[in-house]
Amino acid sequence: MESQVIFDKNSVEFVTVAAEYCVFIERNDIQDSKEFVDVAIKILPLLYLKALLIPKCEQIGEYDPETFVTEDDYEFVRTKINGILAHKDDYLEVFMEDMKYSDTPIKRTISEDLADIYQDLKDFISVFQIGFNITMNDSLFLCKEHFADFWGQRLVNALKALHDIKYGRIDDDDEYLCEDEENDIL
Repeated sequence: MESQVIFDKNSVEFVTVAAEYCVFIERNDIQDSKEFVDVAIKILPLLYLKALLIPKCEQIGEYDPETFVTEDDYEFVRTKINGILAHKDDYLEVFMEDMKYSDTPIKRTISEDLADIYQDLKDFISVFQIGFNITMNDSLFLCKEHFADFWGQRLVNALKALHDIKYGRIDDDDEYLCEDEENDIL
């Protein structure tokens, strides 16, 4: 039964996009914020769509699958993205439960959101690379659950902030604002 879910067309497509996201985040050749934003605003909606299409699955194993991303890995990714985005990294969060009771805006960073997504997806992809059906199934189950409970919201928040960088605000060193360009996703 678990093989049917992990080898379902939608699961395989999600694995593919998740792996592409991880490769994008790990790339060391992107130093330019314009290039980073252009790729991010293309891959994030695709990742969201593919996560929505993961078929229903249940955890089979007794324990959660192993995790692979260390705190150092996470911090390396977060810091790298922060360095690329620089002063454009911050945005105001409005979808936090605490926001209802706060008079002050809550600051978030795109780099932390993308690193959170990376952590979950890299752990997921690493389990899939090992290739045991039960742990693959359980990793898919947990990734879908974490998408619903945690990183899905982070993704749409980061996407909104990235959209604002590309189309909404212009700084002295930015020349974005509604450029029409034909770029491949990766």
